[in-house]
Amino acid sequence: MYPCRVAVSALFFINGLLVGSWAPKIPALMARLDITEAMAGILVVMLGAGSLCLMPAFGAMVARRGSARAVRIAAWGAAPALIWISVAPDLWTVGAAVALFGGLIGGMDVAMNANAVAVERARGRAIMSSCHGFWSLGAFAGAGAGGMAIQRFGEIPHAIAVSALFALVLLVVRRRIIEDGPEPGAARPPLRLPRTPLPYLIGVMALMAMVPEGAILDWAAVFMQRELGASLAVAGWGFAACAATMAAMRFLGDLIRRRLGAVRTLRLSTLAAMAGLAMAGLADSAPWAIAGFALAGIGIANMVPIAFSAAGNVPGLAAGIGLSVVTMMGYSGILVAPGAIGFLAESVSFSAIYLGLAVLLTIPLALSHLAATADFGQPD
Repeated sequence: MYPCRVAVSALFFINGLLVGSWAPKIPALMARLDITEAMAGILVVMLGAGSLCLMPAFGAMVARRGSARAVRIAAWGAAPALIWISVAPDLWTVGAAVALFGGLIGGMDVAMNANAVAVERARGRAIMSSCHGFWSLGAFAGAGAGGMAIQRFGEIPHAIAVSALFALVLLVVRRRIIEDGPEPGAARPPLRLPRTPLPYLIGVMALMAMVPEGAILDWAAVFMQRELGASLAVAGWGFAACAATMAAMRFLGDLIRRRLGAVRTLRLSTLAAMAGLAMAGLADSAPWAIAGFALAGIGIANMVPIAFSAAGNVPGLAAGIGLSVVTMMGYSGILVAPGAIGFLAESVSFSAIYLGLAVLLTIPLALSHLAATADFGQPD
């Protein structure tokens, strides 16, 4: 296997590990700071706001200096972020630490997706779905072990352990990251938004696919604790189950798309996600909710990679431009929308919210024909 392929897969894994480790910290922060769901929602909004502030900066860095430099800066900055959140003494300092965490994780996300595109071009082979599979493996590990680790050892030891593992992996792969900066003397690409509506419509599709993923990431543990009576150790397995099935399906994603095509794969995936969210929303016990989240993960798994592939192959548009638009719009769903859910949960049950998210997925289902550009260069 190519060293650059290993390196970019490792980047996706440790990014997922850090994000997954954040999920079980939310109930712990709520208990330590003695805050409500609405206040926790503000923290989630801070995470999303930080990400959306820094993602354009890292996108510009990728365009001007290449993804390798951008991903190293973002990753080394993010390495100790969970420690900052864990030692922050009050709501204001926790909010600031969460915003910085979101910004650096979001910047790393943009850069590593661009680096995956660079590896695809260098190898002449699609790897995006499996890269997202490695992200899901990391998120599964972080969310599954995180709740048990926090419950047994506490917030700070958990954060130190995750940060140390993150930094160790980064040290090992740092020299194997593919270098993709512009050629010396090459003209700098103009940093402007595309004027065709297609990438924005694909971005809406990615946005609607990522809202449920964000809702499961940030609120599944709280839902299972508050409404289903699960312990913290069990509650962490809500998102972990979703991340596990997402990982499995993402490793199969390229094969499935070759057999069925991007449009049919997206439609079947959306229907599975809708069924899983409805199952979780109707669950009356933790095992049924976990099973619902697992089914939702099967559906969500390849919706975003297909959207990214479609954005990278919009006719007449540079791949990096389309990808940057869809990445920004998509990740706003996983980072910003869950904050609004925290406020909504003050007056509406999480069960009703997950049922509503199942209905929301009718939007990407209606737009699924736009995924045809993901099959660019493949036989019909």
